[in-house]
Amino acid sequence: MDVLSALGGLGIIPVVKIEDSNDAARLGEALMKGGLPCAEITFRTHNAGESIQRMIAARPGMLVGAGTVLSVEQAKQAVSAGARFIVSPGLNLLVIDWCLEQGVSVIPGIATPSEAMLAMSRGLNVLKFFPAEALGGISYLNAISPALPGARYIPTGGIGAENMITWLKLPYIHAVAGSWLVTSKLLKEGGFDEITRLASQAVENVNTARQKTEAR
Repeated sequence: MDVLSALGGLGIIPVVKIEDSNDAARLGEALMKGGLPCAEITFRTHNAGESIQRMIAARPGMLVGAGTVLSVEQAKQAVSAGARFIVSPGLNLLVIDWCLEQGVSVIPGIATPSEAMLAMSRGLNVLKFFPAEALGGISYLNAISPALPGARYIPTGGIGAENMITWLKLPYIHAVAGSWLVTSKLLKEGGFDEITRLASQAVENVNTARQKTEAR
C-alpha cells in the first residue's frame, strides 16, 4: 500500500507541533496505543527534523510526514530525517516538483479551483483543503467538487472531534487532519494518556463515518 492510500485508510492525520524533540518518542507511542500510527510533524519549530527522526527511531511502524513545508530546503530536511510524505499549506510548485522528482508523496494545500487544477496537472489528486472552515467548509467543497472529478481532499483548519464525522461522510474526502489530538498544552503537561484517548476516539469516529457511508 502506498503512502497516500495508507493515509486514506487511516482517515485521520494528527497535525503535531513539537517544541521539545524529547517528546517525540512518547508521542509516537501514545498515538499508536490509540490505534493511530500516523503523525504530520510541522516545520513550525527548529527541531522538526530531529523530532521526525526520534519518532521513527522509537516507533518504526509509524507513518510520519512533515507539515507546514514552505520550501524545497525544508522538504529536503524532512525527507533526510525520514519523512514519508510532505504537506504544504499552499501550492508551491517548486516543492511539488522536487517531491515528484524524488518519488516522495506530496500533499499541496489548495483554496481555489484554479489551484486544484494546477496541482492535478502535476498528477496530484489528493489535496489539502486549507483553511477548510474559514473558506466556507463543506458547502464550498460541495460547490467546487463536481467541476473537479477525481480530486480528493484532506480538510484542515477548523476540523475537530465534533465535526470530523460529518466531513468524512463526504465521498470526496480522503481523510481529515487537525491539531486537536495533540495540542501544545497536552504535550507541555505530559498528557500522553489523554492523547491516546483522543486518538482512540478519532479512530472510532472514522469507523462510524465510514460504516454509515458504506451502508447507503
